[in-house]
Amino acid sequence: MSKPEPARYRTTNWKSYNDALKQRGSLLIWLDKDMVWLAPRAGRNGRPAVFSDAAIQFCLMVKVLFGLPLRQTTGMVGSILTMAGLDWPVPDFSTLSRRQKSITVQISGRRTAGPLNLLVDSTGIKFLGDGEWLARKHGTHRRRQYRKVHLAMDTGTGDIRAVEFTSSDKGDSPVLPELLSQVPPEEQICTVTGDGAYDTRRCHTAILDRGAAAVIPIRKNGRLWKEDCPAATARNEILRATRHLGRAIWKRWTGYHARSRIEAKMRCLKSFGERIASRDPDRQTAEIHIRIALMNRFNELGMAEIERVA
Repeated sequence: MSKPEPARYRTTNWKSYNDALKQRGSLLIWLDKDMVWLAPRAGRNGRPAVFSDAAIQFCLMVKVLFGLPLRQTTGMVGSILTMAGLDWPVPDFSTLSRRQKSITVQISGRRTAGPLNLLVDSTGIKFLGDGEWLARKHGTHRRRQYRKVHLAMDTGTGDIRAVEFTSSDKGDSPVLPELLSQVPPEEQICTVTGDGAYDTRRCHTAILDRGAAAVIPIRKNGRLWKEDCPAATARNEILRATRHLGRAIWKRWTGYHARSRIEAKMRCLKSFGERIASRDPDRQTAEIHIRIALMNRFNELGMAEIERVA
């Protein structure tokens, strides 16, 4: 039997995608002069906040984007405001550290014209312990600790639509309902694609509650469930189709291999750094959300459109 020819792909929007890649490397920073930099009066007891959440988020985005400590971040933000001709005050490093713990990061996301097709996955990110090179060279001197980042990506736009940040011992399936709840109820979800870790009653039930179809492979030792609920019936249909067609054909038929796109997004997430700088869980959550906001912003500049040619 001859070896099949490998599939070939080509980019159909190379010019616009090339321009988008150049814009991602541009150092030009646009500042809206009508931006609310100082916090409005809250009318509550105690000392009011000086800087708005938008100002704090801007400073933290500069910190994460350029991998700077807090003190260097304040210096760079001051330089940016000076070059922009704005006499706005710059928050000091202690203000940034304190506000990072309580800020709600605004993550922009585009909506597709039709129903959503979501890809879900998770990855671990280190926040404490020796680096990879030091561990290989001299062995680990202390326990390395991780957190887990759970993402849901829209296949139409490539934007991250939902994110959860949990401890390392948290499984994937318990987090899926929380990810789906972050998508507005008025948005219709067509499919939810995930790996075998999401093959649970909780996940299938959450997907059906949103009126979506699950594209989740059955585990190799999976058996038929007792059909006592709609989720079990839908899951058993996947198992019967897999047995009839074979696992490889079922994955191609359902488009399961598109899940590789969210695995690539995980690499984009770690391109800002293999570890997170914060130690407090709330600050760590804000740092991860800042990374997601930057990824979506870069993605808005343009993305490759690829088609199969052979």
